[in-house]
Amino acid sequence: MDTKNFKVNNEKSLVEWIGRKVTGAHNGTIEVKEGTFAFENNNLLSGKFVINTKSIKILDIEDAETNAQFAGHLASDDFFNSDQFPESVFEITHAEPGDNNNYNVTGNLTIKGITHPVDAILQIVKTDNVAVLDAKIVIDRTKFNIKFRSANFFTNLGDTLIYNNFDLNVHLVAEAI
Repeated sequence: MDTKNFKVNNEKSLVEWIGRKVTGAHNGTIEVKEGTFAFENNNLLSGKFVINTKSIKILDIEDAETNAQFAGHLASDDFFNSDQFPESVFEITHAEPGDNNNYNVTGNLTIKGITHPVDAILQIVKTDNVAVLDAKIVIDRTKFNIKFRSANFFTNLGDTLIYNNFDLNVHLVAEAI
């Protein structure tokens, strides 16, 4: 058995987010705090990464005051409650190799201290010393007690409705340790 461990380089890694509402969408970035992955005989064995919820940035709102107000709202208890829960974690519980460097992964996602299983396709391009991991993870925010303007919990929202699912486009660069 040849096991090799990799550590995420947070300077080279990033998570992009997209949240949608009736009238459009917002997008931005979240910093990756840390992560590790293990490969056995060149197959993904395990992995985990942590994002810093205090680092959420909004890229599509140019007005500084509006941007800061929105960022503050995302950090509030209506959304991620970043002061109480400064980290969100994804830990792989199962990885099944597929075609074209893809893995079907199941993992436990923890947001606001609430954990639920999430499925995703993880693409990995790996050399001996570097592994680049990319995935799109679709999350139902209501499972993590993020209910603000959700049709599941509120009526008559009209064009203020925010859709329950949001996307995380994860790009991780991990280096052999």
